[in-house]
Amino acid sequence: MALDQSFVGRSYPPTPPYEVGREKIREFATAVGESNPAYTDPEAARAMGHPDVIAPPTFAFAITYQAAAIVIEDPKLGLDFSRVVHREQRFSYTRPVRAGDRLTVVSTVESVKLLLGNDVVDIRGEVHDEAGQHVVTAWTKLVARAAEEA
Repeated sequence: MALDQSFVGRSYPPTPPYEVGREKIREFATAVGESNPAYTDPEAARAMGHPDVIAPPTFAFAITYQAAAIVIEDPKLGLDFSRVVHREQRFSYTRPVRAGDRLTVVSTVESVKLLLGNDVVDIRGEVHDEAGQHVVTAWTKLVARAAEEA
């Protein structure tokens, strides 16, 4: 069943604030093999001009994916998550994510397509800090594989 095209352009309410912790950043950097000291050492980060440790660029996925889940789980959209694969992820930063940030995300459905029987949905997540300043935009492309014919 094709996804509901009327969802294109639909935005969801902001998520509750996500507080970015130093240890979460350190754990993420270690997990993805990042060795930049700006991700783990507050003094090194300050020496590089940051107020505290910063997160690796892909860290924002952990925050924006939770927000995208609101879209994905909307039963009116009609996405069969059991058939979903994550196809693409990209980010555009205004500034790095920093320890101590309290970030909210507004998710918007950018496109809904049917491609070779597969449903494809593009979700944009706009991430803002507590002051309302833009931090990063994340785009997530998901594909729900076509059901196999019986």
